[in-house]
Amino acid sequence: MAASNAAAPLTSSLSKLQSLNGLFAIYKKRGPTSADVLNKLKETLLEEAGLRNANPRKRKKQSLKMGHGGTLDSAASGVLVVGVGNGTKMLSTMLAGSKKYIAVAELGKATDTLDATGSVTQEKDFKHVTKLDLEEKLKSFVGDIMQVPPLYSALKKDGQRMSVLLKKGHKVEAKPARSVTVYNLTLQEFKLPFFTLDIECGGGFYVRSLVDELGKALLSCAHVKELTRTKQGQFTLEQHALHEEQWTLGHIVKSLRACPESEESLDSVAAPEGGT
Repeated sequence: MAASNAAAPLTSSLSKLQSLNGLFAIYKKRGPTSADVLNKLKETLLEEAGLRNANPRKRKKQSLKMGHGGTLDSAASGVLVVGVGNGTKMLSTMLAGSKKYIAVAELGKATDTLDATGSVTQEKDFKHVTKLDLEEKLKSFVGDIMQVPPLYSALKKDGQRMSVLLKKGHKVEAKPARSVTVYNLTLQEFKLPFFTLDIECGGGFYVRSLVDELGKALLSCAHVKELTRTKQGQFTLEQHALHEEQWTLGHIVKSLRACPESEESLDSVAAPEGGT
């Protein structure tokens, strides 16, 4: 009888978890992939519900329907929007919502991944670059612009991510340039060889490509040193992102945004796949 009574709260907790429908945001730290972070979140919630040996990667008879929208690179941190239950159907619209990033870039070095995780492929002088030069060049990257996505990205070729194919030694050609939107782009700090950008953009935009192109425009080269997403759609890092110690049913219920009846209430529309 006692064992039965003890199991009741766990059963209730699991049922409540499985009945959730909506969107919420979590904080992704630097290091793990977005998929790794999502699996850790699912594992934590299922353990709280009493399913300690649950494998979050198994799709058959999945006990918790959950997905994320807008992949963050493993080296990036910040807001990651999560859909649970019917909320997973709304994630494609979240990819188009306005996003904000803080990027720390380094002049004088280019890498194959366009960020600090890659191998240095080029080194060029940067001492001629001034703050005024940089601020002037930024103006040409605001508005609707054409951008070539990085080779190392979540974009797919023949069903596989380009980054995975490259790591396996396959040859991969760059995707064609595509139209992306930059709403705001400002220089926050300038201290050679580093500079910090505050970026607000639309879906499909890559900060790494921006920094790479900016370095070339300054007759040097550059890569992203640190990247933090501070806003995705309606969710901001300061107000909405749940840190790992807050990955509990109680915190999620409090922060959950119910699925809207129409896409317009998300203040966004469907967009091409993007990244960082």
